[in-house]
Amino acid sequence: MKKINTIIFDLGGVLIDWNPEYVFKGIFNNDHKKMRSFLDNICTSDWNENQDAGYPIKQGTEDLVSKFPEYKFEIEQFYSRWEEMIGGPIQGTVNILDSLIKNDDFKVVALTNWSSETFPIALKMFEFLNWFDGIVVSGDEKTRKPFKEIYDICLNRFDIVANQAIFIDDNLRNIKAAKKLGINGIHYENPKQLKVALKAFNIKV
Repeated sequence: MKKINTIIFDLGGVLIDWNPEYVFKGIFNNDHKKMRSFLDNICTSDWNENQDAGYPIKQGTEDLVSKFPEYKFEIEQFYSRWEEMIGGPIQGTVNILDSLIKNDDFKVVALTNWSSETFPIALKMFEFLNWFDGIVVSGDEKTRKPFKEIYDICLNRFDIVANQAIFIDDNLRNIKAAKKLGINGIHYENPKQLKVALKAFNIKV
C-alpha cells in the first residue's frame, strides 16, 4: 500500500450528529412505530437524498405532499424544522479531525451528501467546517454518493491519488463505492473505533 497522504471525511453521522427523529419523535408523540413508518415510507432517505443531489427543497416538498396529502403537515416539518434535526458536533471525531489537520503529512477534505440550500446553515453552526482544505457538497455538484461522478469530482478537484487516500463514512454503501475506485475506506461507527481503524493505516491521532 502506498503511503496515505489524504483523509476524506463524510460529515453527517461522522462529525455532525444529524437525525430527523429529533423532530419527528415529538410530532408523533413519542410513538416510535408511527414515526419510523413515516420516515421509512414517506419522508424516506431516498427522498431526502434527492434534495441532497440538488433538487429544490420547495419542489421536493410539494411533490411529496401531492403524493401523500394526508401527511401535508408532517412532510412540511422536515425542512422547515431541519435545523432542529442537528444534535451538535460528534466531539470525539472533531478531536480526531483537529489532530489530522495539525499534522502537515495530510491533506484533509470533506465529501458530503448535503443540500446546497441547508449547508450554509451548517457552515454557520460549526467552525470546524472551515478547517478543511476543501469540501465537496453534493447539492452544489448536482450528484451524490454513491455515484462515481462525485468521487471523481473530489479526486480531481483536490489532486488526490485514490490509493493514497482514506475515505471515512458511516454509510457502508458509500464506502463500497469508494473502494471500487481504489480509495481506501473506513466504515465509521464511533470515534474510538475510528482511532483504531486509522492506526491500522499507521496513522496515530
